[in-house]
This record gives sequence, C-alpha cells and structure tokens, in this order.
Amino acid sequence: MKAIIKRELRTYFFSPIGYVFVGAMFFFSGYYFFTYNLYGNTTDMTTLYRLLFTVVLFLTPVLTMRLLSEEKRSKNDQLLFTAPVSRAAIVVGKYFAALVVYVAAIASTLIQASVVAMFSRADWPVICGNFLGLLLLGCMVIAICLFVSSLTESQVIAAVCGFGISLFLMLVDALALVVKSPVLQAFFRALSIDARYAPFTMGILNFANAAFFLSVSALFLCFTVAGLERRRWS
Repeated sequence: MKAIIKRELRTYFFSPIGYVFVGAMFFFSGYYFFTYNLYGNTTDMTTLYRLLFTVVLFLTPVLTMRLLSEEKRSKNDQLLFTAPVSRAAIVVGKYFAALVVYVAAIASTLIQASVVAMFSRADWPVICGNFLGLLLLGCMVIAICLFVSSLTESQVIAAVCGFGISLFLMLVDALALVVKSPVLQAFFRALSIDARYAPFTMGILNFANAAFFLSVSALFLCFTVAGLERRRWS
C-alpha cells in the first residue's frame, strides 16, 4: 500500500493537479482570512471555515477525478489487478494519497490561525474543532468521488458527476423543505451535511456527527473495492 501512496503522490506533483488544488485552497482560505479576519479585525475564524465548506465540496472532485478513471482509460488497471496487492490496498492507498494532498491544502488555515495567535489570543479549541470538521468533510467527499472515479474512464465525467453530488449535498437541506412526505423529509434531514458540519465550526466535538462522516467514507470505500472486484471477475 505504501508503494501505491508514493506512486499517487508523485503523480499529483508531477502533474498540475496537485498544485492547482493546493493553490486554489490556499487562495480561497487566504482571501477569506484577509476579508473576514484581517480586514474585519476579528480573531473569530468560524466564518472562514464555514465558507471553505462550499469550496471543499466543489474542488475535491478535481483532486479525485483521475484516481481510477485514468487507470481504467489507459488499461493500467490490469497491471494493478495482477500486482501482489489486494484491491482494498489499492483503493485505500489511492484514498490516503488524495487525503495527504487535501490535508496539505487545508493546513493553510492552521498557518493563518498561528498568525492570529502571534498578535492576539486565538481560540484554539474552536479552531481545532473547525479544522477537524473540515478534515472529516474532506474524508467523506474524497471517498464518494473516488467511487465515482471508479465507474468511468473519463476524468471529465468523473469530475462533473462529483460536482453534481456536491451540489446535491449542498441542496439536501432545501429538499427537506420542499417535499411533503414526512419520510422523505426525515431522510433528507438525516443526509444534511451542513447540519452535521455546523457544530464543528463552533468548536463542538459531536461524536455522532464524526461517526457519520467516517461511516459514509468507509461505506464508499467498500463500494469502490467491490466495484474493482466485480470488474476483475467480469
């Protein structure tokens, strides 16, 4: 699995994708930090993390679009299937490689928090809660988009489908207000990502919400492994 992780990390930074993703995250976090903290003269970074919620949802498909779709298009997946490594190790290796790049991208918020701490008193429990929420959100979205990438040979289709899923995750709260069925309302509220992410932005560590993000991540990783196993025997 270590070899898979190293291979994917080299691919990320021998191509523009890794730099584009990290650069975009640094740009948005820097812009929001300047606008709401430096210009707004406040040490409260809650608004910064709330705004990064949308940025993460729409940038993550760019990070994951090539992970398995490119292997399928170039037929390199056949080499992976014959390598002395399990399908689960392949999926988890690619997943953790994407997660490493993601963590490097959102680490900019910790740099900005350190800047705040140099000139004022930073509320580290709230900042750590925010960072944990952003990390868990990324874990879930990366797992979902990795599964989408395993379904197609086209990176563009994988990215577009990832954007569509991200849009659905953003609008699921509105859908709960539109539908009249109590069952569907309860279903959409249970899927509300924003409602589960919001407590973290206030520094509240809710284990049920953390378990939700991790469970969805594990579920889609299992879906991806099952899809590779099915392709192997078909």
